[in-house]
Parts: sequence; structure tokens; C-alpha cells
Amino acid sequence: MKLNLREGSLYIQVKDILKERIINGQYKVNALIPSEPELEREFEVSKITIRKAVEQLAQEGYVEKRSGIGTTVLANQVVSKLSKGQRFSEYLIGEGHQLRKKFIDLTVVEELSEPLHQLNSKEVYCIERLYILNGKPYIHFRHYISAHIALPKDPEVFVNSLYDMLYQQGVRFYRFKDEFGVSVPEQNVAELLEVEKQPLLQRERYSYDSRDRLVEYSFAYYNTELHKYIVNFNM
Repeated sequence: MKLNLREGSLYIQVKDILKERIINGQYKVNALIPSEPELEREFEVSKITIRKAVEQLAQEGYVEKRSGIGTTVLANQVVSKLSKGQRFSEYLIGEGHQLRKKFIDLTVVEELSEPLHQLNSKEVYCIERLYILNGKPYIHFRHYISAHIALPKDPEVFVNSLYDMLYQQGVRFYRFKDEFGVSVPEQNVAELLEVEKQPLLQRERYSYDSRDRLVEYSFAYYNTELHKYIVNFNM
């Protein structure tokens, strides 16, 4: 990954990327982040730059350096704000389930309604994906982001972490808000989930940056007959 000096100090860029991975669960709490040599190779920077970035994360309370062991993740900022709730996808994988993502479509939305107007763009991209649980369709997602963001042309990118991809485009996430309800999906969504057209659990997620601007909105349907939606909390 090649960093750009025009975007500021290299160690700050590295720190921000590592922090984003911690917040989004790529680096899990109590797990080790990659070693300094691995990070040097990934970001193509010096050992001093990596050490300074990790030291900043330690000062902010995200990680702890342990001699002879490595650097351990201590806290996830977003998880802490959610009373230390575990990410649902992490729970499923931790329970031994197989979870994979399938890219469905990328379209441009021109007629915007709420909350898409909050994305501050005349046009909005809609990224449609399907989560497959143990070989069966489980969650249907539509992610909406501003058309001002340059998206990769390779569709394979969209089966990986959207947050990592958006970070590379300069998007920075600070907080998330989830709203749950029950509604009947459109016929094509029901077909993708391989269910009858019936009420399903829905989740709306609002993703905000540090200036509290909406930068991503997603709408998801869950087939809870395959698995209930579970949230774990540590007291």
C-alpha cells in the first residue's frame, strides 16, 4: 500500500488506517495486530514510522505493546460506545459458521429521498450484496454512498470490506447508528433470500464521519429463520 506525503505525515496516515481496522473489527480486541516488519512491508515505510504510529495508538488506548509478545488490541472505540457489544458477523464466525459475501449489483440512484439527501450528492451509488450463511442466503444489503467517491472498477473489491475500500478513497468513519424494524421486502429481494414475500427483520445503519456527516447508509433484510440476530454485551 503506497501512502501519499501530500495527505500529511506518514505515521499519522498509518495510525489512522490501523485505528480504522480496529474500529471496524478487522483487528479484534485481545488479538495481536501484524508485526512491525509486516506493517513496514505493507505500507512501504520505515520502522520509525511504524513505531511512531503504534505509539500514538497506545497513547489513545487502542493497543498495548508487550515485550516479546507483540502489540495487542485493548479497545475498540465503536464497540465501547455500544456497551462493548460484539459485532454480529464476528459472533457468527466465532460460533463456527461459514459466512461469505456475494456482490450483486452496482447502480446509480438519481431520484433521492430521505435519508439519501443527507449524503450531499445529486447522485448516489447503491452497492447491493448478499451474505451467505453456511451456503444459504441470509442477509441482503444495499449500501448507499455519495457518487463523489471514486469506486474501483473491479467488482471483486465489493466482496471484501467496504470500510477498507472507502478508507482508501478518503472516507473516515467515526460513529454508527443502527435502527431495527420489521417489513416486507420487495419481490426480487425475497427471491435472492430464497424466502416467501413475508415480514423480515430489517436493519438501517447510518455511518458518520468525525464532523457528524452521513457518509454511508445501508439497509438490510435478515432471514432469521436461518439464524436469529444476536447481540452480546460484556458487563
